[in-house]
Amino acid sequence: MTTEGPPRLLVVEDDRRLGAVLERALSEEGFVVEVVVDGAVGLQRLLEARFDVCIVDGMLPGLDGLDVVRGAHAADVAVPVLLLTARDSVADRVQGLDAGADDYLGKPFAFSELVARLRALLRRTRPATAARPGLLQWSDIELDVDRHEVRRGGGAVALSSKQFAMLELLMRLRGDVASRGTLLEQVFGYRFDPGTNIVDVHISHLRQRLDRAGERSTIETVRGVGYRMASDAP
Repeated sequence: MTTEGPPRLLVVEDDRRLGAVLERALSEEGFVVEVVVDGAVGLQRLLEARFDVCIVDGMLPGLDGLDVVRGAHAADVAVPVLLLTARDSVADRVQGLDAGADDYLGKPFAFSELVARLRALLRRTRPATAARPGLLQWSDIELDVDRHEVRRGGGAVALSSKQFAMLELLMRLRGDVASRGTLLEQVFGYRFDPGTNIVDVHISHLRQRLDRAGERSTIETVRGVGYRMASDAP
C-alpha cells in the first residue's frame, strides 16, 4: 500500500487566532493541518497518529511546549518538531534543542521563514512526498489535485466536484478517520449538522464510482464516527 501524499502537520498552539491563521495559510502551502490548543492533547496526538512534522508553541497552559517535546522524544516519536515561542534568548534556544526539538523559531516570525524551515525538516524524512503535493495515491487509486483527475488501476474515474473533494479529504488523511462533522464542514461548507444524511448519500455514490463488484469497498464506515480509506483495499 502506498500512502504518499501531502505532508501532515500538527500545530500545538493555544492562541486560537494564530492557530486558525496557521491552519489556513499552511493548508494553502500544501500541508494537511491539524490544530490542537492543549499540550497534553498535542502529545497524545503525536503518540497515536501519523504526522510528518509538528509545530509546538513553547508556552502552553498545563503541559508546556518543552514537556510536549520531551514526552515525544522519550517515546521515540519520529516526527521532526519546530518549537515556536516568544522566548528567543540563546539559553532558551539551547533548552528547546536539548529537550529534543529539531528547530526553533522565535515570535514574531515571517511566515515565509516558517514554511522554509518546515520544508527543510521534511526534506530530511520524506523528500519525494514533499516534492509532489498535488498527487495523492492510495492502493491503486490516484488523485491528481492540479488536473482534477482520478484514476483507479490506470482507468479514469468520473467524479462530481463534491465526490472529488470528499475523496481528496479521505486520501489526505491517509487512513485516519474523517468524522461526519469534518466532512460536512470541509466538503459541504456546513459549520452545523443540517440534520440530513447528505454525507452518507455522497459516500454511497462515491463508492459506486470507485468500487469493483465482488471486492471490499475502498471506503470503510467507522460506526458512530465517520469514514476512512480502507487499509486493506485491493
